Amino acid sequence: MSGTGSSPSSRRNSFNSLSRDLELPSEQGCLSIIVLGASGDLAKKKTFPALYHLFDQGFLQSGEVHIFGYARSNLSDDGLRERIRGYLKGAPEDLSEFLQLIKYVSGSYDNGEGFEKLNKEISKYEESNQSGSYRRLFYLALPPSVYPSVCRMIRTYCMNPSSHPGWTRVIVEKPFGKDLDSAEELSAQLGELFEEHQLYRIDHYLGKELVQNLLVLRFANRLFLPLWNRDNIDNIQIVFREDFGTEGRGGYFDQYGIIRDIIQNHLLQVFCLVAMEKPVSLKPEHIRDEKVKVLQSVNPIKCEEVVLGQYDGYKDDPTVPDDSNTPTFASVVLRVHNERWEGVPFILKAGKALNSRKAEVRVQFKDVPGDIFKCKKQGRNEFVIRLQPSEAMYMKLTVKKPGLEMATEQSELDLSYGMRYQNVKIPEAYERLILDTIRGDQQHFVRRDELKAAWQIFTPLLHDIDAGKMKAVPYQPGSRGPKEADELSARVGYVQTHGYIWIPPTLA
Repeated sequence: MSGTGSSPSSRRNSFNSLSRDLELPSEQGCLSIIVLGASGDLAKKKTFPALYHLFDQGFLQSGEVHIFGYARSNLSDDGLRERIRGYLKGAPEDLSEFLQLIKYVSGSYDNGEGFEKLNKEISKYEESNQSGSYRRLFYLALPPSVYPSVCRMIRTYCMNPSSHPGWTRVIVEKPFGKDLDSAEELSAQLGELFEEHQLYRIDHYLGKELVQNLLVLRFANRLFLPLWNRDNIDNIQIVFREDFGTEGRGGYFDQYGIIRDIIQNHLLQVFCLVAMEKPVSLKPEHIRDEKVKVLQSVNPIKCEEVVLGQYDGYKDDPTVPDDSNTPTFASVVLRVHNERWEGVPFILKAGKALNSRKAEVRVQFKDVPGDIFKCKKQGRNEFVIRLQPSEAMYMKLTVKKPGLEMATEQSELDLSYGMRYQNVKIPEAYERLILDTIRGDQQHFVRRDELKAAWQIFTPLLHDIDAGKMKAVPYQPGSRGPKEADELSARVGYVQTHGYIWIPPTLA
């Protein structure tokens, strides 16, 4: 746990025990982690804290790993350490030990001189380590526009030397293009430089605890196997809601919009895990094969099954054009043309400046035939997976209301992680995914053909929005979003439960 002040030796013992329990691959040798864009917000707020958590739990060993920050800023080693210190939480001695693993190299992203200097520093560390294998992990905490030039520099100057066993792996952040053509162009450019097994396209939603639980829930529980189909499920909602607006990021957000920013990647990845067929095994390629198959089974999106919204005040941001049609809210219905899901609408909904903050999957079952208790008006059975915050899974059921009368009400079977796993630290998504990359496990990363299939679904809709053929309707900040979105959900079959509110349980 972060902040326990455990000694390096106890962390090593803990790591060795975990390695045996989890049957982790035993790779020997030195590991160099290179964070490109080290002085930027993503690196400071996500990448370095994730690396510290891995170090603090014993997954990164001080004698086996060294971390290099690379950026254009003119900084010293101590200058970078002080920049990131405020984002790390832990015992002072542990923080100091971790920060001493970090070295900074300054250079541009399109010039070989800086990368030659970076390679020299990495090689110096590797040679001093005197280990058999050299492992190099590059994390691109950078805008996608510089990916091709940076990857070309890595390929030319910084690859793992062929004289030693080991590997070179590259993590790239979204967005992976803005539509099908730009994504394919980027994939082709990176594909010329690296093999697919060297590229890790990160989508941090795939590292979330409850997202990773989806396959276990579906395929390890007999209860769900006969229920998870069109015979029993009426509709499925995958929802992302934020209670704040763009907050100074308006100019950047306006280039993408809510569909590119959230729905086409995060929510679509969750959709794949909810809708895919059972893989042959848990091997990464078998899982990714099934994700591609379900994406290829999605019908073209119908314009009448899309609602776009833009909150009032969005264009007050001076960096946003006055005539912007960029949606800050979208509700999109996906239809899967296969035996399991024919006729079941998947409602993918995301929005900013709404009345609550949450991300969840809501599986709504069909009405009970022959309703002898006359309780249909109370609502349907629902299985809800709360991804964030207050991670939980709960099943909404109709039960007898306590008392002398035969009356019914809605209640729930509830697995709230804060109650059930009180002393368990739920890992952050980034630390889990970085560890997967070190292990060479690509299960939770996006494959090239998967990326292509995802863009094929959304590109026609996005081009219509960009051309002004579909307009975003205004909605009030702090509301549920456009009323048209609720009307769309009702039209495709969703029945809202009135009078029932799930309240996360507490110890009090």
